[in-house]
Amino acid sequence: MHWHFGMRKDIGIDLGTATVLVYVQGKGIVLKEPSVVAIDRNTDKILKVGREAQMMLGRTPGNITAIRPLRDGVISQYEYTLRMIQYFIKKACGNAFFAPRVIICVPSGITEVEERAVVDAATQAGAKNTLSKSPLLPLSARALTSQPPTDT
Repeated sequence: MHWHFGMRKDIGIDLGTATVLVYVQGKGIVLKEPSVVAIDRNTDKILKVGREAQMMLGRTPGNITAIRPLRDGVISQYEYTLRMIQYFIKKACGNAFFAPRVIICVPSGITEVEERAVVDAATQAGAKNTLSKSPLLPLSARALTSQPPTDT
């Protein structure tokens, strides 16, 4: 019997303030979900992430609120951003045996401290990661797909 534990995946994450896009090499964009986390204000526990969190809006008791842990492309609430990245990596990669290699695209105007926070969050989320600036997103996607550039 041949066991296949899964090869390391290369993924790209565009951490937008409103929407997160996740690209998996060989599959294309596999996730496009809101950058939203639903939390219980009484316990500070994260209940849902992404589309599931957004669907809870207006249908839950007053102690549950939805927040956007990124402001202007910068992490404003580290723990919630970490959990959001973990959720999206797991949803995109499943239970892969090897940690994925990740390119995270962020706004070009962020500081080194903010950049380090994104790298740390992705690393804590279980990724081997690199970081790219937003203007390089099209180049990053081509690098992951190994496709030659095309004229636009």
